[in-house]
Amino acid sequence: MIPQQGTYVTIVAYKHDGHVRRSWDQGFVLESDDKHYVIITNKTWVQDDDGHKWYTREPALCYFYTDKWYNVIAMLRETGIYYYCNLASPALYDGEAVKYIDYDLDYKFFPDDSVLLLDEDEYASHSEQMSYPPEIDRILKKYMQEILEREKAHLEPFNREINEKQFHQYLDLMTAVLQ
Repeated sequence: MIPQQGTYVTIVAYKHDGHVRRSWDQGFVLESDDKHYVIITNKTWVQDDDGHKWYTREPALCYFYTDKWYNVIAMLRETGIYYYCNLASPALYDGEAVKYIDYDLDYKFFPDDSVLLLDEDEYASHSEQMSYPPEIDRILKKYMQEILEREKAHLEPFNREINEKQFHQYLDLMTAVLQ
């Protein structure tokens, strides 16, 4: 089962122990096939596990993969495209929501080509707390390398032209709906 293009879905990030870490109220499904989903969030309500609710500030293209241990959020800002990459389980769609397990580690890529690896302490703490199996660590390290290689080569989802084209496709669809 894959989300239907042109529909809205909820996005839910879980932690390894099964609790909901964060959920996005709705995302517009721009593309979907058996390997990936491209979902646009634009001024979407988000709720964190501590009850904090907030509204996304800018549009973002969210790339979810059914066979890769990460997902990527391309945030479209006036100053450029910022990429937030979650090390996470492959995504699945259950008919209502796109779901994945967030494994703490994140990369943030900036328009000036700088990169930060985030939440290493959180990963170490949660790995112990939630008893991540050793295989998770091996898998994540493999995909951390893949992410860096794809970003350096500007391959999807780290390609500005592709992201801009997809966002304009979304805007055209939204304009057509309003007419």
